[in-house]
Amino acid sequence: MLNVVKIQFHIAGKLYDFNAGNLDLHTGDKVIVETERGRSVATVVVPPRSYPKGDLPEGLKTVLRKALPEDIEASGRNASREKDAFDFCLAKIKERAMEMKLVKAEYLFDGSKVIFYFTADGRVDFRELVKDLAHAFHTRIEMRQIGVRDEAKMVGGIGICGRELCCSSFLRDFEPVSVKMAKEQNLALNPTKISGQCGRLLCCLGYEYETYCTLRKCLPKCGKRVQCGGVDGEVIKLHVLDGTVTVRTDDDQQVVIKGDDIKPENISDRLKKPPKESPAISGKAPKERRAETREKDKKEKR
Repeated sequence: MLNVVKIQFHIAGKLYDFNAGNLDLHTGDKVIVETERGRSVATVVVPPRSYPKGDLPEGLKTVLRKALPEDIEASGRNASREKDAFDFCLAKIKERAMEMKLVKAEYLFDGSKVIFYFTADGRVDFRELVKDLAHAFHTRIEMRQIGVRDEAKMVGGIGICGRELCCSSFLRDFEPVSVKMAKEQNLALNPTKISGQCGRLLCCLGYEYETYCTLRKCLPKCGKRVQCGGVDGEVIKLHVLDGTVTVRTDDDQQVVIKGDDIKPENISDRLKKPPKESPAISGKAPKERRAETREKDKKEKR
């Protein structure tokens, strides 16, 4: 059995499994771990739990130790250095008129590398920029291009709901979001209303999508004809949360009916208008009319 702890490197960041060894760790503790990028400071999210060795992936890395006060101080110094690195890089980008937007600068715990996160519409040739940065900071430089959603997660902000952005507060992974989710919830398809600060569809559109789909199954679709309690008409609007539908009768009145009161056998397709009858030619059969038309065309050509 191994004691596995879940940690995160950033607020609302992805969770990573590490072997806790014999360390007594609790939620919120700061620890030092070895990663592919080097040593980093991380925060314990889920305390150690025992798992069989066969259920764990190979090469599971071990937590080195708890973070000491001097480690926390070093992490604070790196944060102040990151601001200077960000300002210097931003000035060089403007100087070279590069089509990229700098989002964040991040120092590794041991100071062996500086990572610059940026967004751009396409590929950017930043070789000369990297030379300037390496000459100024005397360390390894990494330029990492990210998407607009990742940018919003790093920068943070306040959403149209008045609360902190979900992606920067608790949402660890981005799930696909579509316009269909907004339609199912009867939301106005206004881009300014259903888009977040990143310019993409709001992540919260997916929170209640499955609930709306489940509730909608119990209601007849718009356009269906229903009969219930002496009311006979066409469904023109659904009230999913209330579990009711608005029915327009043949005399153009609107009545609200509970979906539970409508039986499946009383639901039918909307009545179709009868097709317009084409004018008959002298009451003759179709074959005779076609033959007569051909003879008429031949005479006109002559």
